[in-house]
Amino acid sequence: MAAAAYAEHRPDYAEAAVRWALAPAPGRRVLDLGAGTGKLTATLVALGVDVVAVEPDPAMVTELRRALPGVRALTGSAEAIPLPDGSVDAVLAGNAMHWFDLAVAGPEIARVLAPGGVLAGLWNLMDDDVEWVAGLARVAGSAAVGPRDTPAAWRAATAGLHLPKTGATARFGSPEQAEFSHGQRRTADSLVATIATRAGMLVMPEPERAATLGRIGAFLAETPATAHGVFTLPMRTGVLRVRRR
Repeated sequence: MAAAAYAEHRPDYAEAAVRWALAPAPGRRVLDLGAGTGKLTATLVALGVDVVAVEPDPAMVTELRRALPGVRALTGSAEAIPLPDGSVDAVLAGNAMHWFDLAVAGPEIARVLAPGGVLAGLWNLMDDDVEWVAGLARVAGSAAVGPRDTPAAWRAATAGLHLPKTGATARFGSPEQAEFSHGQRRTADSLVATIATRAGMLVMPEPERAATLGRIGAFLAETPATAHGVFTLPMRTGVLRVRRR
């Protein structure tokens, strides 16, 4: 059920952000790592690159294969990638890189990358420079809208994600960050459903989860920009791009 909701409600990624992430890569072979149901994969397909998707959750892989039957989709993780050495030119991770254990995943990602390869994490951010979005973030709380979910905080929250948290050797360097305008067409109900798929909400005790979603729904119903029909949720796609050492 969570995989189906993720596939229906999670946003895609700004095409300009994906192009920027791939720009320094030495070739067109791309691994979408932690691919989920294929939101980033679909953008890569649209750009015409040679993409393979790897995702640890079998239910997510099933949804990805259903949505993108022409894409090679494998079960695996950042710490155990089922691909040969040097087989891709770039590894991209959409809203997933913060889950990786870089002490283990760093050498594994470096193993599958060709010389000069790129690792990039992408995060879809709710643009809290817009007044009603900032209000939504306050009402929703940190479990629904966390430090990697808004432009005000994502750079600091992601700046060192390419580095292992232990004393292990860093396999990536030359970090760069950039943001790109994005948006998602939503209704109040579908935005509540989108927020319900966030990790902090999925692990929340059910009474607290229901109360939080109720507050969010009430806020959207009372806000002129979101109370009537379809609207665009103002977003940005943030990218952290690093190079294989």
